[in-house]
Amino acid sequence: MFAVFKTGGKQYRVAAEDVLKVDKVKGEPGEIVEFGEVLVVGGDSLTLGAPTVAGAMVAAEVLDQARGPKIIAFKKRRRKNSRRKRGYRQEFTLLRITEILTEGRKASKTAPPKPQRAQAPAPAAAEAEEGAAESASAPGEGRQARSKKAEKRPSKRPAAKSK
Repeated sequence: MFAVFKTGGKQYRVAAEDVLKVDKVKGEPGEIVEFGEVLVVGGDSLTLGAPTVAGAMVAAEVLDQARGPKIIAFKKRRRKNSRRKRGYRQEFTLLRITEILTEGRKASKTAPPKPQRAQAPAPAAAEAEEGAAESASAPGEGRQARSKKAEKRPSKRPAAKSK
């Protein structure tokens, strides 16, 4: 299921669990914000709004309130000894879409738990796999073979003669 909603004069196409940057909206990190100006709701069937879909809402969790990169506005008028340099950083809100609601349902006030990632194998298991891989290779290959060759090579400069 997806939705197109409008905020800050822009339109965004989103689905559940999408993360997006929008112009700054009120809310602290961890809060749920709701966007009621939904233009399209899609999925099994497409619902177009005229101008908005009645009873539809997009709920999102605020992840961060931050500022974008600095943009320099430099203006120079030739031969007039006139220069102006002005910097600006646009404020934005980072959101994770939690729910797309239809038929007048209300959003839950708490954010859903974050999905857990599969854990990496334990270090002991990784060492055992490496040992098995080394024993499976033919003898004399790998780093050890190279280091033995280095020991057999004579040095480039002959040793100093003692008197």
